[in-house]
Amino acid sequence: MEFINTAGLSGDQKMIRETVLDLLAQHLPFDSIRELDDNREFPHAAYNALAESGFTGLFYPEEYGGSGASHSDLTALVETLGYYYTGIAQAYMTTVIYAGMHIVNSGSAEMKARELPDIISGKTKLALAMSEPGTGSDVAGIKTTAIRNDDHYVLNGNKIWITCAHVADKLVVVCKTDPNAGRHKGMSTLLVDTSLPGVEIRPLKMLGRRTTHANEIFFTDVKVPVENLIGEESGAWKSMMKCLNVERLCLSAISAGHCFRITDYATDYAKDRIQFEQPISKFQVIQHKLVDMLIASETARQAVWRVASLLDQGVNPVRETSIAKIVSSENNVRCTDIGLQVMGGAGYSSEYMMEMYYRDARVGPIGGGSNEIQRNIIAKQMQL
Repeated sequence: MEFINTAGLSGDQKMIRETVLDLLAQHLPFDSIRELDDNREFPHAAYNALAESGFTGLFYPEEYGGSGASHSDLTALVETLGYYYTGIAQAYMTTVIYAGMHIVNSGSAEMKARELPDIISGKTKLALAMSEPGTGSDVAGIKTTAIRNDDHYVLNGNKIWITCAHVADKLVVVCKTDPNAGRHKGMSTLLVDTSLPGVEIRPLKMLGRRTTHANEIFFTDVKVPVENLIGEESGAWKSMMKCLNVERLCLSAISAGHCFRITDYATDYAKDRIQFEQPISKFQVIQHKLVDMLIASETARQAVWRVASLLDQGVNPVRETSIAKIVSSENNVRCTDIGLQVMGGAGYSSEYMMEMYYRDARVGPIGGGSNEIQRNIIAKQMQL
């Protein structure tokens, strides 16, 4: 197993990896993942086990019950989750990072004291409601509005491609509190209880990541208390920018971990598959494919850990984060493509896991800011 190599990990990071793998083996048996995928069923037992073991609070401030861990520690955790199963990695990230970090970074002291302990304990699951039918990559063009009326906002609009909204207790909703403001202006973030009247969530059938699938959300005259404003009114754009490095670090870590899972899976198959009276792993053409997969995995890992190191040093690594997201997600797709070819008909069959890995990997270059947008960011950093 190439992933088990612990070179460069601290003692705490080795313990994180070993503990998480043991915990998931117990609460998310490998044989059950295909059934969960077929049924589009959220991995509740595994998520709850992570929360009970304190991992949902790993990156959160100690004053609210978290561990205050480093970006490198977070990377060790998320990469391991991505290695075991991308669905549990995405389940973790959606609540803890995508949505939860908005509260950590911009929420009031009262909101943090009220919300963070329940997120850490696993009692509250979150989803980030940002994309809209007409504004995917163009977040600044959102149309969902929240108009203040005395002690509450009246929320109206439509969100789409919202991961895990179907199991979320609360949504972090990016909206326009000043509809007449220009681009990047008048945007605010609200914490919205999914049980409120006027909130409708419709599951969407997706190609991959089926256990943590996307959803469409409709808000119709939803009354949101003013105290559920996250940060300052019209301050959402700044808050979103503050979250991006950690979000993309985790997305990259998931892809890197998944690269190793696919490499290990294809390698094990090749060692067992007999053709012409010997394992196909003995043929140089197969060896080179597996080597290419390992190179892609290691390259992805190195890009991810480079970002984690820079963040731990207090650097704002915008360019490096975009590079890591591109490299890891595109290498993930490449690994699944090669791995499927190594396995031949078995790789194309649902009797094996490779076809699910193929489906699950493909969202990487699309979600979390498409790789085209990442290249635009890098070009801007290069002053092009």
